[in-house]
Amino acid sequence: MKFLDDWSNIDRMTKNDTRQNIITIGADLISIHGFGSTGLNKILSEAQVPKGSFYHYFKSKNDFGLAVIETYAEDYEARMDETLANETLEPVDRLRSYLRRSVEDLKSCDFSKGCLIGNLGQEMASQSDLFRERLDDIFSDWEQRIARCLKAAQDAQQIQQCIDTEQMGAFILSGWQGALLRAKVQRSMLPLLRFEEMILKQLGAVD
Repeated sequence: MKFLDDWSNIDRMTKNDTRQNIITIGADLISIHGFGSTGLNKILSEAQVPKGSFYHYFKSKNDFGLAVIETYAEDYEARMDETLANETLEPVDRLRSYLRRSVEDLKSCDFSKGCLIGNLGQEMASQSDLFRERLDDIFSDWEQRIARCLKAAQDAQQIQQCIDTEQMGAFILSGWQGALLRAKVQRSMLPLLRFEEMILKQLGAVD
């Protein structure tokens, strides 16, 4: 029985690995080319799986797209927590760390990707209510994570007390998404660095 259980676990792991591989490769392609321009055949070719395998895991391309969104959001939120919720750093340094990590991420892919959720928001919001609503929920969650960091900075007397942290969290996220887009267009870190400098001054952050 132990032997059969082991094989069952291996089979389950293999299936999960195949599904995750399709999602990972699809996310990379969508980040570069967009959802509409990323054809199923290209995904299958890059993932080296037959079409039957794709439809075993996903009912449709839209179902696949939603799985990509969920996986990316989960990974990104874990990365946000590594910086914005890192209590070994002062709150303002957490915010700096979050912004700087995004700068390094964009630089590491040679300005080719940016934020998958932001890219899909621009492309899909007017085409699919299902995508739009899920993307909006994700953005709202990210805003709250930034707002909690700002509230901690307020409590530590590191930023101005008059700031509405929830509104500022939403402003920072929206502005940062715009700076990411401009950085991709210019193929330069400058829009991101300028935004970071501007937002820290606006917060009245203490070095």
